Amino acid sequence: MPLVILVLGAGLYFSIRMLFPQFRYLKEMIRNMGQGADSSKGLSPLRAFIFTAARTVGVGNISGMATAIFFGGPGAVFWFWILALIGSAVALIEAILSQTYRQTINGEYRGGPAYYMEHGMKCKPLGRVMAIVFASLTILCFVLLAPTTQSYNITQGIATAFHLPVVAVGIVFTGFLAFVILGGLKRIGNVAQRVSPIMAMLYILMALVIIVMNIKELPGVIALIFKSAFGTDQVFAGIAGSAISWGIKRGVFANEVGVGSSAVTAAVGEVNHPVKQGLSNAVSVFIGTFFVCTTSAIMMLMTGCYNVSDGADGLLYEGLPGVAYGNDFVSSAIDTVVPGLGAPFVAIAILCFASVALLAYYLYGESSLLYLFPNNKTIHWVMKIVFLVIIFLGCVLSADMVWTMGDIGHGVMAWENVIALLILGNQGVRIFKDYDRQRKNGVEEPEFDPEALGFDPAEVSETWRKKK
Repeated sequence: MPLVILVLGAGLYFSIRMLFPQFRYLKEMIRNMGQGADSSKGLSPLRAFIFTAARTVGVGNISGMATAIFFGGPGAVFWFWILALIGSAVALIEAILSQTYRQTINGEYRGGPAYYMEHGMKCKPLGRVMAIVFASLTILCFVLLAPTTQSYNITQGIATAFHLPVVAVGIVFTGFLAFVILGGLKRIGNVAQRVSPIMAMLYILMALVIIVMNIKELPGVIALIFKSAFGTDQVFAGIAGSAISWGIKRGVFANEVGVGSSAVTAAVGEVNHPVKQGLSNAVSVFIGTFFVCTTSAIMMLMTGCYNVSDGADGLLYEGLPGVAYGNDFVSSAIDTVVPGLGAPFVAIAILCFASVALLAYYLYGESSLLYLFPNNKTIHWVMKIVFLVIIFLGCVLSADMVWTMGDIGHGVMAWENVIALLILGNQGVRIFKDYDRQRKNGVEEPEFDPEALGFDPAEVSETWRKKK
């Protein structure tokens, strides 16, 4: 609950300071995505957006929603929405700071919380210590802990749907990721651009079919979500507190709000003002939440294909007797309309979504390792091997273990990153207001001049010094 308060409080604080840009600039967010092109160092705004959005459309949006409903009841969905609406301001700020303080390493843009902690903090020793700690936590989370959640759901889904050995699926999948990772940033970006949007559209289309076929249930489901969120529903009143904590927890995992990971992918965007990439990051939170997560949740609730724990060993609601929480909730909902299609469809969807999420995880870990050891090529190869080994191990671990590992990793990162954002927030707000002022003055393509805003030219990215 303290982390819930911290993340929501930071989101509300930045939203008020910037006059709720996540709503005012929604049209601008969409316009920015189609502009620009790849460079030798980074990705176009469209590719960077797809990569950022794709890494939020992982297993957290499908099996993660089933987990939230199981432990928090239908009310968890409401608090999931609140995190997206308010927390998107946090995603905007961290992307602005990441763009401002990114560095060029081995010919490619690298950035994220470690970089803006070191270069943005006025107290340099504090900034350096925080940066080292965060980079270490990032490697711990996204190389050693969180990948297991994605690989577990991929292999279990494919193995169950197509009656294949789990180990064999794990070996083939790990080999595929090894091929992509060894190709560098451009190959990672190409795979993300080709795989995630198509599967996301197919998944949303399938969800809409289920919803339309059960449309008469929609008013009751919406009412149930709101009543459960505030503890007024007779069945789920006793777990209103769990609805808040699980809604926010799964929201942090699915959209990575406040974790700082989206700042890493934001750094690779080739834009002419940091706020442009910040707006793309904000809209990626909306897409993950309202297009994939919400449709998944509505599907399950409409069809009654879910169970809700009473917090002990019993169930408050049992729509699927004997079925464990996770992908089976969603596949069962699909089977109510298209029998037999649920398991293979969900398995393929998760394969596509989680593959891109894992590529993003690798990028997070690599950027942090480059921060800690910029010139040590041997340790980078060691990390590649360790990352692939962890992915394979995740295939054979238990569900409770992989979710716990992922939550621990995301939680410790969110604590440090949000505190750093509150310290550095004035800088991000100042940069946003510069963009806001230029747009109000009729400038179609605002330019970023860090010196005019009082930034130390020796600390900001050489990208902006060269532009100046």
